Amino acid sequence: MKRISLVLVAAAVGVAGMTIEPAWSANVKITPLGSHDGEFCRRDRAMLFEDPDGTRIVFDVGRTVAGPDDPRLGKIDVVLLSSVHGDHLGDRRIAKVNAGTCAKPKTKVKMAPSSNTAAIIAGKKAKSYAGGEMRNFLRAQVKALGGNAKKLVNVLRFGGERKVGGVRIAIVPVTHSNGASPAFLNKELGALMKKSGLSAYTGPDNGFILTFSNGLVVYMSGDSGINADQETTVRRFYGAELAIINAGGLFTSGPKEAAFSINELIKPKAVIPQHTNEAATEGGKLKPGTKTAKFKSLIKGIPVHIPLSGRTMEFDGNGKCVKGC
Repeated sequence: MKRISLVLVAAAVGVAGMTIEPAWSANVKITPLGSHDGEFCRRDRAMLFEDPDGTRIVFDVGRTVAGPDDPRLGKIDVVLLSSVHGDHLGDRRIAKVNAGTCAKPKTKVKMAPSSNTAAIIAGKKAKSYAGGEMRNFLRAQVKALGGNAKKLVNVLRFGGERKVGGVRIAIVPVTHSNGASPAFLNKELGALMKKSGLSAYTGPDNGFILTFSNGLVVYMSGDSGINADQETTVRRFYGAELAIINAGGLFTSGPKEAAFSINELIKPKAVIPQHTNEAATEGGKLKPGTKTAKFKSLIKGIPVHIPLSGRTMEFDGNGKCVKGC
């Protein structure tokens, strides 16, 4: 009888331990949504985040998510957008995964004058948060698709914060342009803008800080170049532990610039390169001589995780990849 009682007490303690287990013991899931399964390809931008509480956020769907019916999406609570440039907003998109090659994905489905981003917001009835001018631009697109634009697309400016489920969302400054192509405007206005060589100003770009319920703080740079906010705001104020940073060069930070941001300014515990504008892998392995390989070689003592499409990585509350990396 005494032995049975001890076993029951131990079992009860174990159950009690599970019921009071703190949120920081769970993991955040991050899944790249690229054009080709198991690879890191030229057009890849999109990232899907899942909080331990089930909140799901997709970032920069661009051209490599096959619209709201893409089976990889599932339930989406929030759609975030860094800029209205076509490769982030989605002027066109893939019809299905693995079409074309990693170096030249087939993005034949035309979305403009609407966008892949607006279609996913409307189709998934997901919320979106963006700066003032970009918020209004997205609202017009979502409304044109029959979505409840005022309910779904909301404002978030630098210094503010929104919370969805257990995830806190903040916007941080980005050094990059943010003009909407005439292809996204109505026909008459678009023709006039194109003739004059102009794009439509939609406010500043958005970088994001996501703070998850397990304590993990993630920085998404969008299309940023080096800037002092990466140290002052991203590292010192928010304490970013995982950085997802662009490293493509020419239009954004290149490998050397991105490595400087990581090594000297942000100093995270882990980093994921993004937006390198190349077929960076083959057979899921990093190709020597690529910009991505150069970026990785320049990082000092910080784990670099390559974002292979469809491969889910799991991070604990301290920025350590514990699965899938």
